[in-house]
Amino acid sequence: MGNKRILVTGGGGFLGSRLCEKLLELGHEVICVDNFYTGAKRNIYHLLDDPRFELIRHDVTFPLYVECDEIYNLACPASPIHYQRDPVQTVKTCVHGAINMLGLAKRLNARILQASTSEVYGDPRIHPQVEEYWGNVNPIGPRSCYDEGKRCAETLFACYRMQCKLQVKVVRIFNTYGPRMHPHDGRVVSNFILQALRNADLTIYGDGSQTRSFCYRDDLIDGLIRMMATPDGVTGPLNLGNPEEFTILQLAETIIELTGSGSKIVRKPLPADDPRQRRPDISRAERLLDWHPTTPLRQGLEATIAYFRQLLREDPGFCLQEE
Repeated sequence: MGNKRILVTGGGGFLGSRLCEKLLELGHEVICVDNFYTGAKRNIYHLLDDPRFELIRHDVTFPLYVECDEIYNLACPASPIHYQRDPVQTVKTCVHGAINMLGLAKRLNARILQASTSEVYGDPRIHPQVEEYWGNVNPIGPRSCYDEGKRCAETLFACYRMQCKLQVKVVRIFNTYGPRMHPHDGRVVSNFILQALRNADLTIYGDGSQTRSFCYRDDLIDGLIRMMATPDGVTGPLNLGNPEEFTILQLAETIIELTGSGSKIVRKPLPADDPRQRRPDISRAERLLDWHPTTPLRQGLEATIAYFRQLLREDPGFCLQEE
């Protein structure tokens, strides 16, 4: 295989920055592209002195002209708070961003991986979710800018595959957590940890019986790298996530325990279009990638809690500012 020059869009983000690290550890050159809408420079500061690492501040809704062997397209706000703030831009990032990266891959004859999402399944009517399921998505709801944007991106990847014979890979990422999560992304893990560390009430929407599966960051990144390395005939879409299912109430209670917090649990009304269940069927990934997440939830939460403790010490203003 040899060392490659690899482009990572969204490389300053929670997942992208860890992917950049892992690719450098494997001996590759990495071009990190981010406009820092939700990514953070702090996530990649430690990489800037590496001669094999290059940072480009760029918005993927505009064409990009670089040379590379592979492209990981991770660029897009991934939490409802961020992607709903500018829904038009979210659709553009999903769709125009995919078109621009696919065009680049076509010009270079480069292999390209799309970071899609479990949100393409919407509020699923089957459980667990398999890749053949077409989803139950509201096309004009508050989450549609992201859900339908990512669905359209998958369509574009399929079209470039069929029409241009491009080497494409599509993965559908389920809930992922870990160090470098944005403190204001509104996701349940980061929300609960910050609330617990401040001894504030933990907010649960509905009765807390809705379920999620939580995949640790490093397990997910391993899956992405394995998917990129598969033969050309393996295109996806492929579910990547942890099939172990927890209720939101269980998550809240575990975080209170691990932080030693005096927080109480309070309940608020369930948001519109919030999925009741979300759990991946990863049998295809197990078969094709020989991949399965290995980090237990408690272990991953401990590492994530340690990250937020440090962030609170180093930059409490950033960590606790109101959105």
